[in-house]
Amino acid sequence: MSLKVAMQMDPMEGINIAGDSTFHIMLAAQKRGHSLYHYRPDDLSWTGERLIAQAREVTVQKVAGDHFSFGASVRLDLGRDTDVVWMRQDPPFDLSYTTATHLLERIEDETLVVNQPGSVRNAPEKLFVLDYARFMPPTMITRSLAETRAFLELHGEIVVKPLYGNGGVAVFHIGQDGKNLASLVELFRERWVEPFMVQAFIRDVASGDKRIVLVDGEVMGAINRVPGKGEIRSNLAVGGTAAKTELTPQEQEICAAMGPELKKRGLLFVGIDVIGGKWLTEINVTSPTGIVAIEAFDGVDTGGMIWDAVEARLAARG
Repeated sequence: MSLKVAMQMDPMEGINIAGDSTFHIMLAAQKRGHSLYHYRPDDLSWTGERLIAQAREVTVQKVAGDHFSFGASVRLDLGRDTDVVWMRQDPPFDLSYTTATHLLERIEDETLVVNQPGSVRNAPEKLFVLDYARFMPPTMITRSLAETRAFLELHGEIVVKPLYGNGGVAVFHIGQDGKNLASLVELFRERWVEPFMVQAFIRDVASGDKRIVLVDGEVMGAINRVPGKGEIRSNLAVGGTAAKTELTPQEQEICAAMGPELKKRGLLFVGIDVIGGKWLTEINVTSPTGIVAIEAFDGVDTGGMIWDAVEARLAARG
């Protein structure tokens, strides 16, 4: 079955083909004979009746510096002209991002949108995770310096990070002395209008932050992301390194607890982050990564597994 697939994503020119999950999904789609179209969120238009994207057909290959080629620009009716739309642009999760989810919801009765846009909008990564607080380290959402100081006094060391950040950007470790805490809270208040997240610092992060990927509610695989020297952040985008790993019993419990809900919500491709084999910190639903490293370490066809799940979803729609 050949599918027509629209990829709502970042510019093709900036992709790191060595580890980009979206590019890997595109390669797997092309291998199956699916045709690919690329467009940016800015290319969306609601005409009053139809959702249109000014898109370009794209072919991809795993050749650094020559990894894609575009065809002519086309006016693509996303509801009528496509079988699958992937929402894969990177955050920030801002009003532009949420607007795109509202627009894509309008075509869900005609085509499959992955991940389900309403569920993406209603599952911000550092808020949705609160549904599973029993697995989390002590956590607070606040804009209050006084509350943050009290939390620090209670837990000794803390991590402060933006509520809608991504890629490990603006994640700060505050020690027991609370040095610079007031300045940091002031900075967060000025930079962001929303609250920020505060969590007890988990020393096990030095041994890695595990990224577990679930596809349609089932575990695909995992990698351990180890921070660089002098860092607490393990994100690969900020210098962390990937290592082969297996799930602990506690991690299996976490995945079993959330898997059915992810499937129910149409969150087909999800990455969760776990520290120390038991501390759940985030549920990534916007543009999760990690499948390239999982495939390299475990020898599984991650792209094929994702497309198996997509095609099963399409078959179930009839």
